[in-house]
Amino acid sequence: MTLKDAHPRISADPAIMVGKPCIKGTRVPVYLIVMMFAEGETLEDVLEAYPHITAEDVRAALAYAADRSADTVLPAAE
Repeated sequence: MTLKDAHPRISADPAIMVGKPCIKGTRVPVYLIVMMFAEGETLEDVLEAYPHITAEDVRAALAYAADRSADTVLPAAE
């Protein structure tokens, strides 16, 4: 399954944000949305900071990040 099929609201284009996954049609990278939540921001905060995206876009970014992290294996901490 391709990125487009699994996450149609997310795109990755080498010409936009150096290919980092972004909310489709924007320059808002997925990692930024995740980082904002990690820092304690709310959905309302994110939407206020980026009024051109929707709550569905934010949920899509979080779902994409969750899928990517589920596929990642990191070495155990010592």
